[in-house]
Amino acid sequence: MELRNLKTFQVVAEELNLTKAAKKLGYTQPTLTLQIQSLEKELNHTLLTRIGKKTQLTAAGKKLKDHVDKLFSQIEEMEKDMEELHGPAGILTIAASEFYIRHHLTSLISAYMGMYPAVRVSLLPLNSVHAIQSVKDHVADIAIIASHFKEADMMQTFLEEEQTFLVASSRLCKERSIEEIYSQYPFLSYDRDCSFSTIIDRYFKKSEQQPQSMIVVGGSDETIKRAVLNGNGYAILGENVIKNELEEGSITILQPVSDPVITSAIHLKVRSEEPNIHTFRQFIQEAW
Repeated sequence: MELRNLKTFQVVAEELNLTKAAKKLGYTQPTLTLQIQSLEKELNHTLLTRIGKKTQLTAAGKKLKDHVDKLFSQIEEMEKDMEELHGPAGILTIAASEFYIRHHLTSLISAYMGMYPAVRVSLLPLNSVHAIQSVKDHVADIAIIASHFKEADMMQTFLEEEQTFLVASSRLCKERSIEEIYSQYPFLSYDRDCSFSTIIDRYFKKSEQQPQSMIVVGGSDETIKRAVLNGNGYAILGENVIKNELEEGSITILQPVSDPVITSAIHLKVRSEEPNIHTFRQFIQEAW
């Protein structure tokens, strides 16, 4: 069964007019008629019938049209997939925290898309724990995470290491001693399912000073920082998050935290050779 004849039938079934179908396909009407007759002979079914001056599909013609539409849709999808193997194209979904999106990815993605204009990037704002899961679930192609992470089915690309600090607003530090801050103000914590909570737990296990109270603010660095700046309490934050505030003097370091934050990009190993993932991983490793 020739695809050419099936394509001819599809156009005829859409137009229901042999003259229009022949013109659309670039065939003469006798050639088109011969192709339809050849298909009918091969299938042993009449596909078209005349009712008055109108061409109509028979029951067999209607069934064949359904199958032909599906067939050419799959062929089109196959050709598109094969074309994408020649280079990056289509959608690349990246999961990352609000901080990474705002301070890193926005400018980096503009540069990446300048190199690969056929790629459309979709950003998914998630904390590191949820970002990791989104890669496992094939919701995201790549995740930018801030955590110690190692799993056999994942590829991890190191991007940077940053120091973490116990901090409070400078205004609060001028009004209260460190001991008063510890005793009178709550520790502003991340969600329990946030990767940063591991650093917090390790810090307080080693520390002689324990928080008198704790408020879980959420999983966003920016949310925690805003709460600190508002004088709502003290928190552990990475140096990149508070860099500007330290320079302008609105946040004060109470104590350095021994555990650094490791920023890395992760993706499933089995997807390493996909053009979008492969090129973005190489790009971000050099550009971060």
